[in-house]
Amino acid sequence: MNTNGLDAFERLMDDFQRSSSWTEFGLIALCLALAFFITRGLRAQYGSVHSVWLGPTTLGGAMFPLLCLMLVATAQALLSHFQPVFWLRVATSILLSLAVIRFVVRVLAKTFPESTAARLFERIFSWLAWGVAVLASLGLLPGVMADLNSVHLPLGKTQVSLLTLIEGLISAGLMMIAVLWAAALFEQRVLNQVVTDLSMRKVAMNLMRTVLITVGLLVSLSIVGVDLTALSVMGGAVGVGLGFGMQKIASNYVSGFLVLIERALRIGDNVRVDGFEGQITDIKTRFTVIRASNGRESIVPNETLITQRVENLTAFDQRFSLSTTIVVDLDSDVEQVTALLLAAARAQSRVLEKPAPFVQLVDILAHGLQFTLTYYINDPLNGQGNVRSAVNMAVLAGLRAAHVSLAVPVQRLSWPIDPEAQDTARSEWRPAAAGKNGAAPADNA
Repeated sequence: MNTNGLDAFERLMDDFQRSSSWTEFGLIALCLALAFFITRGLRAQYGSVHSVWLGPTTLGGAMFPLLCLMLVATAQALLSHFQPVFWLRVATSILLSLAVIRFVVRVLAKTFPESTAARLFERIFSWLAWGVAVLASLGLLPGVMADLNSVHLPLGKTQVSLLTLIEGLISAGLMMIAVLWAAALFEQRVLNQVVTDLSMRKVAMNLMRTVLITVGLLVSLSIVGVDLTALSVMGGAVGVGLGFGMQKIASNYVSGFLVLIERALRIGDNVRVDGFEGQITDIKTRFTVIRASNGRESIVPNETLITQRVENLTAFDQRFSLSTTIVVDLDSDVEQVTALLLAAARAQSRVLEKPAPFVQLVDILAHGLQFTLTYYINDPLNGQGNVRSAVNMAVLAGLRAAHVSLAVPVQRLSWPIDPEAQDTARSEWRPAAAGKNGAAPADNA
C-alpha cells in the first residue's frame, strides 16, 4: 500500500473514532423511514408494475434508493459542520451505487425482458458499482483513480490513460441506459397516446431510438475527450465495409422500415409467405416474426417481404372463411339439405352472422348432389379445425335426423373378353324374333 493509501486509511480510522455512531445510525434510520413512506405514497398514486422508478413493489423501483441517497447526503452535509462523519459517508456511497444499479437494472429489464446478454451486463455492472462504493467508503477511490491515470495505452499516435478509457466506457454505457429510458418514456407517454397505428408506432420508436443512441454515443465520446474528426474518417471506412460485406443485413434493415412505413403488412395481419401461413406478431429491424395457429413461429427476413410474393389473407380484415363439402343422393330435396347446412353453421357461436353463411350446389355428379357450406369466423387464433369439426358434427346430426343419405360412388368392374368368344356368346344369346301369334319360330335344322 502506498503513502496515499496509508494516509487515507489513517484519516478513515480517525473519523471512525471521533464520529458519533448512534447519532449517525439514527439519522440513517430516519432517512430510510422517510424515503419508504414517500415512495409508498407516490406508488399508491402513480405506481405501475412496469415503472422504472416505482417498480412492482415499494422497494422494487429506483425511487426508494434515490430518495434515501438525497436524504442521507443532506444529513451528511449538515452533520459534517459539527463533527466528523463516518457511517453517513459509507451509507452515501452504498446508496449511490444502489440507486445507479437499480436504475440500470430496471431500464434493461423493461427494454430487453428476455435478453441473456442484458442479464450478464447487469451482473458485471453491479459488481463494478459495488467495488467503487467500497473504495469510496474506505477513502481509497482517489488513490486508485490516480494510479489508473498514470497508466497510458497507445491508441494510434496518441496516448490514452487507462482512467480515461474506463470513464469513457462507463459514460457511454450510462448514456445508452439513459437513452433507452428516454425512448421508453417517450413511447409510453407520447407515442401510445398520439399514434394509434401499431406499425407506425414501431417505425417512430425505431427511428427515435436509433437517433438517440447515435447522439448519445457522440456526446459521451466528446465528454471523454475523443476527437470526433478522426471518428468521421473511420466512420466512412466502416460505411464502405458495411456496404460490401453486410449488404443483406443492410437490405433487411431498410426493408423493415419500408414494410412499416408502407403499411402493406401490419402487425396482426394473417399472411402466407413461402408456403407458411400465420399471423404477424412482430416486425423487427432485421426480420419479421410470423406465428402459425399451431404455435410454430417462422423468422422471415424483411427483404423477403419486399422482393417476393406475400399473400395478405386478411387484407386488413380479420374474417376467415371456412367450408364444408358433402355429397347426398340424387333424389334428395335440395331446399331441405340447404336448410340443414345453414342451421348447422348458425348453431355455432363463433360463426359470424355478417357475412352470413351460404350454401351452393356446386356440382351434379353421377352418383349424387355436391353441396358446399361456406361460413366465416373472426378469431382464427382460437383455432380453425375446432370450429370446422363442430359444424361438421352438426351437419351429420342434422342429415341423420332428416333421414338424408350421403351418396356412395358407384363402382363398375370390367374385365377383358376374348373377341371370338364374345361374338359366339352374342350369337348364342341373341333373342329370337317373335312370330305372328307371338310365338317364337321353330329352329331350322
